[in-house]
Amino acid sequence: MHIVQQILFALALAAAAVIITRRVKYIASAINLGRPEDRSGNAAERFQVMLLVAFGQKKMFTNLTVALMHLVIYLGFVIINLEILEIIIDGLLGTHRVFAPYIAPVYPFLINVFEVLAFGVLAVCVVFLSRRYLTRVPRLQADNHEEMRPRWPRLDATLILVFEIVLMIAFLTWNASDSVLRDRGVGYYGDLKGVVPDFLISQYLKPLFTGLSDTALVAYERFSWWFHILGILFFAAYVTYSKHLHIGLAFPNVYFSDLQPKGEMKNMPSITKEVQLALGIQPDANSPETVEADGSQPNENGEQPSDIGRFGAKDVPDLSWVDVMGAFSCTQCGRCTAACPANITGKKLSPRKIMMDTRWRAEEIINNRQQHGADYDDGKSLLGDYTTVEEINACTTCQACVNACPVNINPLNIILQMRRFKVMEDAQAPASWNAMFSNVENNMAPWKFSPSDRFNWAAQVNEPVSK
Repeated sequence: MHIVQQILFALALAAAAVIITRRVKYIASAINLGRPEDRSGNAAERFQVMLLVAFGQKKMFTNLTVALMHLVIYLGFVIINLEILEIIIDGLLGTHRVFAPYIAPVYPFLINVFEVLAFGVLAVCVVFLSRRYLTRVPRLQADNHEEMRPRWPRLDATLILVFEIVLMIAFLTWNASDSVLRDRGVGYYGDLKGVVPDFLISQYLKPLFTGLSDTALVAYERFSWWFHILGILFFAAYVTYSKHLHIGLAFPNVYFSDLQPKGEMKNMPSITKEVQLALGIQPDANSPETVEADGSQPNENGEQPSDIGRFGAKDVPDLSWVDVMGAFSCTQCGRCTAACPANITGKKLSPRKIMMDTRWRAEEIINNRQQHGADYDDGKSLLGDYTTVEEINACTTCQACVNACPVNINPLNIILQMRRFKVMEDAQAPASWNAMFSNVENNMAPWKFSPSDRFNWAAQVNEPVSK
């Protein structure tokens, strides 16, 4: 019987590994749709930012209660999953609590920590479900946001929370049934009697199992053990399809995030080069004016990455790979949209939708290429078929969405790239924008007055105020 279980377990482990590996390759292909961009510099600073923001969840602590709940879930899953190592060894070797005899003095302490965290995860998931369906947090409701109206985003979040609750229940009841079998001295369970005591949380669940026969109890213990480990393997595979992909991608996304001060927009070196040539200035490839703001260098043809193709971005391949990775890292929490002044005042713009659109379009492109070949063109694009001009023109570039994101995603950069495309490639901009462009070009200011009059306002600064 043990041999059959070991074979089944090995097959389940292999199946999960194959599915996860394929999904990782799929996601990597989608991210690599973006243009090259060098983010390898400032490694020490990037690592520090990653520790604070991704691991320490620094930006979540603007709301202490919610931050602590997220921290419980995060630490719970990270630490509880350490126990998976023992389960995997038990499954492959046919043993039972293989570590217990070797680390007997600390084993009960470790399992007690796991149980406390499991109970915390269970409780927090119940609270989060209540926030979603009872207190109805506005940023999570389909009634308020177009991107949340499709069934999948709402179902995805619910499935994850319910699944986490069920997994934690399976873990705690498994420990409880195992304790009862150990007390009765049944089979190999009894070998650990006196070595492994009752655990902190599951001991209160033991009365649920004391009335069961040994056969029924063994059946439930095996069921809960299998359900727990298979559930974790399923969860690991499911996450690669879910918005909860940020569990893994948050770390690289924060590490490679932009270190420039918020509010500093990247110039377009190709445009700078054209202006210099028009003025009779030979561009210096190593000068700050012709090097990307992130420090990337020209390629072998002397071109910056942004020189290749079109100005701005119409579709996902026109964006940077960092932008595409941000779309796959997005947890759709809506904090960016809740902070967006354009959205608050009733404009159509939702930074969360921009990121969701980018991910959906990237997946569509990869799916088309897998089915029809790398050169297949479906005639669609991110701008137009997913995101509208009305949305991107509503952005005030205030950086509120960038500051609000818990994992340093930058929706603004995608918006700016699409606006640049509309203005520079399609020559389409609101009339008020064209007037501003003309004033900047002719008067070096957005307003229509002579450059010599720019500082006339300062003449009145020291004038006495009339009473």
